Amino acid sequence: MQNALTTAPIAPTLWRLALPNMLAMTAAALVSIAETWYVGYLGTLPLAGMALVFPLVMLQQMLSAGSMGGGITSAISRALGANDLEKANALVLHAAIIAVSIGAFFTLLFSVFGHAIFSAMGGQGEALTECLSYAHIVFLGSVSIWLTNAFAAVIRGSGNMRVPSKILLLAALLQVLLSGLLGLGWGPVPRFGMAGIASGVLIAFTASAVYFFLYLRSEGSKLKLSLTTRLSGPLFMDILKVGAMSSISTLLTVATILILTKLVSNFGPEALAGYGIGTRLEFLLVPITFAFGVACLPMVGMALGAKMVERAKRVAWTGALMACLLVGFIGLLVTVWPGLWSNIYTDNDQVLHTASQYFQWVGPCYGFFALGLCLYFASQGAGKLIGPIMAGTVRLVLVIVGGIWLTQNNGSVAQMFGLIALGMVSYGVLTAIAVWKTNWAR
Repeated sequence: MQNALTTAPIAPTLWRLALPNMLAMTAAALVSIAETWYVGYLGTLPLAGMALVFPLVMLQQMLSAGSMGGGITSAISRALGANDLEKANALVLHAAIIAVSIGAFFTLLFSVFGHAIFSAMGGQGEALTECLSYAHIVFLGSVSIWLTNAFAAVIRGSGNMRVPSKILLLAALLQVLLSGLLGLGWGPVPRFGMAGIASGVLIAFTASAVYFFLYLRSEGSKLKLSLTTRLSGPLFMDILKVGAMSSISTLLTVATILILTKLVSNFGPEALAGYGIGTRLEFLLVPITFAFGVACLPMVGMALGAKMVERAKRVAWTGALMACLLVGFIGLLVTVWPGLWSNIYTDNDQVLHTASQYFQWVGPCYGFFALGLCLYFASQGAGKLIGPIMAGTVRLVLVIVGGIWLTQNNGSVAQMFGLIALGMVSYGVLTAIAVWKTNWAR
């Protein structure tokens, strides 16, 4: 019996699957806007501290939701496409164990080495202190973040986008409320600053992880989490062979941002704060593209599980075009009117000028970034990730070589932003070429 995702019209089905994710990702965008506004209200140095920690917070989100989450969704959707429900159910516990293990590693890493990591990124003085106040709390919740995203990926693998989107939407609203309450000290609640803002993240993700656990144990879930499932090395590998490869791509993306953060920090806290505002929008465009990417992922996986290779490729290109057009439009908006985004966070003229320069260079290239990223998600469903990883590698090399050259030749912040724009274009174009040329027949 064929799954509906292997026979339904492609474009309408992608819209139907992407829309719930779009709503949840819009909520995630509002969380980030609110959180950055809270930090901006605390001052320029907390904003600079947030610019240091934010790439690593997003690294964890991208690894858990996009990379390993993609591996989980891919494995489950391929099992369901082959009508193997028993295997799909067994994969649920394996996904949970992977999530708990990696989440615990993140907590240990930043508890022990947080000061050294953020110092190496250019953090110093009060900006570093503010950064650590946030980091020490938010990474205590790493297990909850990994479990939330792993369970959401499990449910998406069955083609159910509504349940994970609804819970992530509610978690986002809870985070906005708690981060403001604890961070700024509304009413009788004292102000805890950066630690309070991070506490909102910890509490919200813990609540969502508990809900997903109970849902997957309930009768309402198509897939079941059984704690007595016999563990199997091949099932771990079925997730990890895609999730681990995907993590390389994510690490390349975040390494690019970290290197640029280090270079921009040399221009002072105002420049770092302005750059942080700019890159925050880029990280928000990842979840928007994610909405289309995770819609492609189960459709590609189920199509390949059913040996429908041509359909899988059509799904990938259709979803990538949708993401490119939407994200490209947002990029053009902030290119023309950068204040629509930057003015939310600060009224410091120097910070606003840096953020404006960022958008003038990078904004027109956001569509290329979305094209490459959506095709990367589709490639997860196919288990064919070498091409997208190589495209990310080229982007990283451009940043390293170009950044070193600019540093040695008294380059400006604006020239650094031009380098970012070039990297985005190369990533999108090279990923598209790789997907076009790669044979997805399994």
